[in-house]
Amino acid sequence: MERKHTGIAWDWPNPFIFETRVEPQHIDDFQHTNNVVYLTWMAKTAWEHSKALGLDFANYARLNRGMVVRRHELEYLAASREGETVLVGTWITGNDGRLRLRRRFQMVNGNTGETLLRGLTDFVCINVETGRATRMPPEFVSTYTITATVEGDA
Repeated sequence: MERKHTGIAWDWPNPFIFETRVEPQHIDDFQHTNNVVYLTWMAKTAWEHSKALGLDFANYARLNRGMVVRRHELEYLAASREGETVLVGTWITGNDGRLRLRRRFQMVNGNTGETLLRGLTDFVCINVETGRATRMPPEFVSTYTITATVEGDA
């Protein structure tokens, strides 16, 4: 569900945006979104972006290659609550053309424009059948192009 969102102070231009809503099952005992939910939204956004670029799991299977998580980093800045809209922006900020890919994320409260979280995920290319790290196919190198320049990420 990607739409154009104006008036948001994104960290970098032109993010891929996934829009979601805080549902009752996302709420923890503190009456805000549980931290694990944010990680789930990062993973969902990365996958939706990959599919929008034309690399869905059918293509991963056909190529016998896939990108899997190596490391996450999340910085929680503000809480979100039930009923609020959350906009998850992502950018590809690193691709070494061999094994590694980095995505940056920014989550924004769609109701207030406040940044809720900044995060990153490092991915590594694997052979789907063996699960072992392997070189990216040319399709990954050409499709997962850098969409924002961040010093130290490329």
